[in-house]
Amino acid sequence: MQNLSRKQFEILEALATSKTALTQRQMEDKVNYSLGTINRTLKELNSSGFVVNGMITEKGFEALEPYRAKRAIFIAAGFGSRMVPITLNTPKPLVRVHGKRIIDGLIDACLQADINEIYIVRGYLAEQFDQLLYKYPMIKFLENPVYNEANNIASSMCARYLLSNAYVLEADFLLYNPKIIKKYHYASDFLGIKKERTDDWCFEVKNGIIVDEKVGGINCWQMVGISYWNEEDGHKLCNDIKETYEQPGGKERYWEQAPLVFCKKNYKVEIRECFEEDLVEIDTFRELKAIDKIYDV
Repeated sequence: MQNLSRKQFEILEALATSKTALTQRQMEDKVNYSLGTINRTLKELNSSGFVVNGMITEKGFEALEPYRAKRAIFIAAGFGSRMVPITLNTPKPLVRVHGKRIIDGLIDACLQADINEIYIVRGYLAEQFDQLLYKYPMIKFLENPVYNEANNIASSMCARYLLSNAYVLEADFLLYNPKIIKKYHYASDFLGIKKERTDDWCFEVKNGIIVDEKVGGINCWQMVGISYWNEEDGHKLCNDIKETYEQPGGKERYWEQAPLVFCKKNYKVEIRECFEEDLVEIDTFRELKAIDKIYDV
């Protein structure tokens, strides 16, 4: 299987996610390349048999297969302590907002992107996640036995053999734009929101690649806890997460610090832009009450 260039990938992806043939002018709107570049790239794809008459072929879909997201891992073991009192009896991802569980929107977006292999790492009130099986019988659960004595790196330890061609998602995002969960990825990437200033976890980025993770920054990217890992990086994560976890103080780490801080020389993780209106992380009970007035009693 030949590797696709970035331009070939993006044009094939645009055709794969369109229900009709695209003109070169429509393609220009989707991929931000000049008409000349699109024309040359389409000629390459035509000569390879990946595109015929402006439509992706079966061979084209086969060429995209190595770039397809095959599974999703949800990190959902924590207490959600800042959401007390609502989380005293309910894990945070299962809290309902406007009648719908928070995690449902994320799972639905994965299924919409044809990601049907779904794992949930659970710990706190673990048995309550069984209710998801009525709606989502394909879900498999991974048990985190040390959720109450370690940070979320312990959850990634439970899933570390599953991280190739995989999304890793914090399970407490209220999703407004399901299209940010994509079927195809050219490289490993992490979602971020461009910020002039933030006091939150954020990334320093150079030439589209994440070079550091820190708390607070200026002209940086606020971290959004949704990432994708390609096959090669998924294999490296399997070892690097374990190595980070077993270091002194390793249990206190966040899982993404393995590839982005402690073993960052092994990775080139791209930033993928999203926006405030795409999703919201409900951190506190006060924020929950502001979004859904049913809790404001």
